[in-house]
Amino acid sequence: MSSDDLDTDSLEKRPQFGTRFLLDKKNVFEHNAWDNVVWDDAQEAAAKSKVEENSEVLMTPEDIEKLDNEAAIHWDAFYDIHQNRFFKDRNWLFTEFPELAQTYNESTSLPNVTAELSNSSELQGKEKFGELEHTVDKTDLERTIVPEKEETITPSCSENIFAVNSKESFPGEHAKFRILEVGCGVGNTIFPILKTNNSKELFVYGCDFSSHAVDIVKASEDYEKERCFAFVCDVASEEWNTPFPEGSLDLIVCIFVLSAVHPDRFSIVAEKMASYLKPGGMVLFRDYGRYDLAQLRFKKGRCLSENFYARGDGTRCYFFTQDEIRQLMTSAGLEEVQNLVDRRLQVNRGKRLTMYRVWVQAKYRKPL
Repeated sequence: MSSDDLDTDSLEKRPQFGTRFLLDKKNVFEHNAWDNVVWDDAQEAAAKSKVEENSEVLMTPEDIEKLDNEAAIHWDAFYDIHQNRFFKDRNWLFTEFPELAQTYNESTSLPNVTAELSNSSELQGKEKFGELEHTVDKTDLERTIVPEKEETITPSCSENIFAVNSKESFPGEHAKFRILEVGCGVGNTIFPILKTNNSKELFVYGCDFSSHAVDIVKASEDYEKERCFAFVCDVASEEWNTPFPEGSLDLIVCIFVLSAVHPDRFSIVAEKMASYLKPGGMVLFRDYGRYDLAQLRFKKGRCLSENFYARGDGTRCYFFTQDEIRQLMTSAGLEEVQNLVDRRLQVNRGKRLTMYRVWVQAKYRKPL
């Protein structure tokens, strides 16, 4: 979870994006946000120039290595300061990812998705951004991701240190539908999912690099041991110490997390996520896009490598393109379901400011 995630708060306030378009720039201050904003060549060139400028001076190799070695320290410090006050619950998730709002049973299917989305390079107008994306349950590309009969699965960890009772070889073993959030932070995704779905057939896992974040999740009054399990995990490592075995998850949520990982380890994260999905399981992804406002705001001397920066608090952030995510996920053996750019124009009408946000949103499925 990114320490810039507060910048996405505007997502909390909308029931559905993709329905408000700026047709005349003279009207820009009539609303707080505009959807699917098209950049002209001049704006694209200006953003590229700004990135080239703030990338001219790189941090020293010694400082870069120090940041990498102390990554956990910086995230623990972040959560020590902010506790659970910094982020809002991501209730917008159920609009963008209706797969998370399902009623789970033995014949659960994820919402249908249109084949057209798998080939869309960018959202183009209301037919894709508003009506198509948010009526995915009405298309005809169906699949069932839960096996017809339940199998006994042996945990992937060497010792069963995660078991919660003698009736389970791992927490959530008897659930019909399992979700993992990587980089769960303080539970702002986990808890809305649990509140939206009361089914006992659902089990939600959350892992985070920061032990302090995991402690905050477990201390919450919304933490139900019978329905969720939080644990510490470095998802950039080649070995994940998880409470569940490989091939056991229906959904993996990866939102504003991969950008905090060193680019050299992106492929490790993608491959590990793929290994823990069931056949037909899906990764739900959202993160910072190239030339997002947050990237343009960095000053000289904060750049670690191309499109990778260090914030003032020591946490790091990478800014993706659609092609990078496509290459990353497909190389891990996943099939593209959705890959789009969400370009949003946020407006401060009081200060007469315009702020251009860019996010990449994607869904990738493990072949059946």
